[in-house]
Amino acid sequence: MLRSLFSGISGLRAHQQMMDVTGNNIANVNTAGFKSSQAVFQDTLNQMLKSPAAPQDEVQGGTNPAQVGLGVQLAGISTNFTQGSAQTTGRSTDLMITGDGFFTVKNNEETLYTRSGSFSFDADGSLVTADGARVQGWVADPETGEIPSNTTPTNLSLPISTLLAPSQTTEVTFAGNLPSDAEEGTVVTPSLTVYDGSGNATELTVTLTKTAATNVWNLNVGDGTNAPEVTGTITFDDDGTNPVTDPSPLTFAATAGDIDVDLAGLTNYAGTTTVAPQNQDGYAMGSLQGFSITKDGQLVGSFTNGLRKPLGQIALASFNNAAGLEKAGGSMFRGTVNSGVAQLGTPGGGSRGSIMGGTLEMSNVDLASEFTNLIIAQRGFQANSKVISTSDELLNDLVNLKR
Repeated sequence: MLRSLFSGISGLRAHQQMMDVTGNNIANVNTAGFKSSQAVFQDTLNQMLKSPAAPQDEVQGGTNPAQVGLGVQLAGISTNFTQGSAQTTGRSTDLMITGDGFFTVKNNEETLYTRSGSFSFDADGSLVTADGARVQGWVADPETGEIPSNTTPTNLSLPISTLLAPSQTTEVTFAGNLPSDAEEGTVVTPSLTVYDGSGNATELTVTLTKTAATNVWNLNVGDGTNAPEVTGTITFDDDGTNPVTDPSPLTFAATAGDIDVDLAGLTNYAGTTTVAPQNQDGYAMGSLQGFSITKDGQLVGSFTNGLRKPLGQIALASFNNAAGLEKAGGSMFRGTVNSGVAQLGTPGGGSRGSIMGGTLEMSNVDLASEFTNLIIAQRGFQANSKVISTSDELLNDLVNLKR
């Protein structure tokens, strides 16, 4: 048999595999997070017809080897991990990684990795993929909101029944102007809502009354309960700044605990009254009413009391050799001995990219390139089939010599 016959057969097989790879790329042109592949060919073993010879001084020159190749084979199929285009979906649980990295998920007990961020919450509040694999991350401390990102990731969840415990008010702040040219007896009464440790709200009122002196105001602090009121004075410098309260510091002994009243932001300029509450550090109980995901992967809950609090954080994995990952189906990858160990961390840290919410990463398949590959594969297959038919004709001529 002719060597060319078997070389042609290997060429048919290799270009058929190239067609398989190209066809799979085109089939997944709209698959979120899909990474295209490319077939890489290499020649097979070569038969030595004549060995090389070294030059022999001035007697004989050197000769090169004479070899006949025995066909082609598939050297490998490489994966292209370039960034896919972004598609805005508007779904808050659709996530895209801008940059390197993979979402980490648990499918039963197996850890897998994916670039497809089409997630949703199941009945238990767990963040899952379309196939039910649980997204991995860190759950925030319910008291402090701190995220233990230096520990092993676990299933990330957002229980709908999450509550934000109330917090007692310990400090309030007022700022603004008390007019130095106000008439004696002018009363200003700014107030704001404060909370006890159980989340009960009361109205804290600061009553400011102008005295005969230009830079002195009497004050009274109370909340309408049985708690004793605080009375005293505020004295400003001649330039209308640096208010000094007496008693100092000004502390209101509320029923549920002491409240420090900060009036350092007041001024005593001629003009209008602008005194108003700035802030207070207490709040009522809140129930979860929504959430958002930040670019660093934090899952932030919005509560009915107007506050926001971190509830968890998504973990991303990076690899020394992402091309060494094994495709596991379902837009998933599996770690291998040549991918390196998964390096887990927060988005934006190390070599990991950041998170974009309400967006999906689309397939990075380039249809123009894939259609070109179709033509190349077809022509390669056609040329190799011609080699086989020509070899067959040569064999046929050889058989006919006997006739």
